[in-house]
Amino acid sequence: MVKETFPGLARRSLLLGSLLAAARVAQAAAEPSVRVLTEEYPPYNFTADGKLTGLSTEVVQAVIKEVQKESLVKASFTSMPWARAYEIAQLEENVAIYSMNRAKHREQLFKWVGVVAPSDYYLYALKKRRLQLRKLDDAQNLQIGTVNQAIGEQYLVQRGFTLGRNLQSSAKYEQGYDKLKLGRIDLWIINELGAAQIARQAGDDAEDLLEKVLFLPEVSAGNYLAFSLSTPDALVDRFRKALETIKKNGTYEAIQKKWR
Repeated sequence: MVKETFPGLARRSLLLGSLLAAARVAQAAAEPSVRVLTEEYPPYNFTADGKLTGLSTEVVQAVIKEVQKESLVKASFTSMPWARAYEIAQLEENVAIYSMNRAKHREQLFKWVGVVAPSDYYLYALKKRRLQLRKLDDAQNLQIGTVNQAIGEQYLVQRGFTLGRNLQSSAKYEQGYDKLKLGRIDLWIINELGAAQIARQAGDDAEDLLEKVLFLPEVSAGNYLAFSLSTPDALVDRFRKALETIKKNGTYEAIQKKWR
C-alpha cells in the first residue's frame, strides 16, 4: 500500500474547500434578496439617529435572523411614505411590508405572514374640546386627519367619508398631530401606541392632551408583516415559520415588553 503524502492531502483539502465555497456562493446567488418596506410610524417603525428601529422593526429583524439560520436570504430595510411603500408592495416581487393592518379589502392584495405587533385604533380629539361621539356617523360634519393610503383613511372612505370634504390626508402621522393641536382638524385617527409616542416626541403628555373619542374595532386586528403577491410561496412560508418560532421561544414577547 502506498501512503498518501502530505502535499496530496493538502491538495485534496484545498479542492474540497474550494468546492464548498463555490457551493455557498451558488446558494447565495440562488437565494432571493428581500426588500423590506415600512414608514415612519413610532413606536412601531421609525428612524432614530439614522437607524430604523421600533417595536415592529425589531420583530421583523428577529424573524429575518431566524430565517437566516437555515437560508442565505438577504434583506434590506427602507422607510418611505406609506402610499409609496403600499404601491411598491403590490407591484414588485420579493417585497415585504410592515406594519400593515389586515383588512378585508386588502386580503387578496398580499401574502400575509402574521401579526408583528398589536394595534388598537381610535378617533382622538383634544381633551379640551370635550367632543363626544356615539357612533362613527356622528363625525361626518367634523374634519378628520388621516395618512395617505393608511388603513384609517381607507376605512373611513369605505364608511362614506370623503377626502377634501371631511378627511384631511397627510404623508405622516406627525402632520396630523400638528393639525389637531393647531385646531385645523377636529379628530385624528391613529393607533393607541402611535398616538402616545408621537405626543411624547413632541414634548406632550398624551393623557393630558388627547382624548379617545371613539374606538374602531374593525381596524384593530393588529399590525402585520406581508409580502407582495409575486413573492414565491416557499419564501413566505419561511417567514411564517420563523415568526411562529420567535413567538414560541419568547423573543417576540420580550420585544413587546421592551416597547410598552
